[in-house]
Amino acid sequence: MGYPDTFTGFCVDGPKSWNKFHKAELKPKPFGDHDIDVEIAACSICSSDLHTITGGWGEYEGPLCVGHEVVGKAIKVGKHVKELKVGDRVGVGAQVWACLECDLCKDKNENYCPKLVDTYNAQYPDGSSAHGGFASHIRAHEYFTFKIPDALDTNTVAPLLCAGITTYSPMVRAGVGPGKRIGVVGIGGLGHLALQWGKALGADTYALSHSPDKVDDCKKLGAVDVILTNKDNWAEPWKAKFDFVINCADVTHKFDMSEYLSIMKPGADFHMVGIPDKPLPPLSAGLFAGGAPKLTGSHLGNNQEMNALLKLAAEKGVRPWVEVMNISEENCQAAFEAQKENKFRYRCTLAGYDKAFN
Repeated sequence: MGYPDTFTGFCVDGPKSWNKFHKAELKPKPFGDHDIDVEIAACSICSSDLHTITGGWGEYEGPLCVGHEVVGKAIKVGKHVKELKVGDRVGVGAQVWACLECDLCKDKNENYCPKLVDTYNAQYPDGSSAHGGFASHIRAHEYFTFKIPDALDTNTVAPLLCAGITTYSPMVRAGVGPGKRIGVVGIGGLGHLALQWGKALGADTYALSHSPDKVDDCKKLGAVDVILTNKDNWAEPWKAKFDFVINCADVTHKFDMSEYLSIMKPGADFHMVGIPDKPLPPLSAGLFAGGAPKLTGSHLGNNQEMNALLKLAAEKGVRPWVEVMNISEENCQAAFEAQKENKFRYRCTLAGYDKAFN
């Protein structure tokens, strides 16, 4: 077989062999009038990919092809596609479909559609499967396929399709901008972008990190200052000082939440976008009654926000820091093992698809 009947992907078979990648044929959903087929050029690794293949977010049966920070070329478009054409350089993130008819979708909250289809390890309403971006091709609805501005490099822009929207959307919805003091907890794949969004949106942006060796990086990324949370009583000088804090760490189960919530102004959001395998530590009602902080979270963002962030990134120089590796069975294993050990600063893009799949 082969395209267009099947795609080829680097897959794993289950949590027990999460780092053993092999090529497998993938059967895409039937091509629809609003669909776009993308010949993939690059895809970055997201921690969600790692949580999925290791079984941290639940069991699965392979072959499973992950990857949802996809950039490539549109090679086929459905007859009702309006905004994109064959030959366009496009990106696909962590969602490939929604009903676009329910109240949430009509309210520009399609990322919370009860029928949404994730980019991989998910099924469409007709029972067909969605497959991820460490593959030769991906098929997605036009509403979840985005034209990439010319100013943004293929390998560099890829993380914006998930990590970018995951951090950008809650920040703009919270009104982050001039006159606001915001904090970014956890300076990794998500946090290094949140720092850049904070600066690009005009806010006074602070990094909160337990890693002294990241101080210089944080300042290069736009932080006004770095608050080291490994110091005793680190929160004391910052009580009720922050208008918004975005938590990008996935080790929140280890946090003393009383310290983190104490730095919030009354009514301000401590907003979760890092999703750890383990539950949050116990929280008493008194933590919220005392200073009136809010504990919130979000999932991705909407179509309009994705287009806006790509435009802002091109205009303001927001750039993921990426290490590039050519995709192969060996490099998929090496890259995911490095991701598990937090060795990348701050994202890894797998490229070289033309050699791997031709």
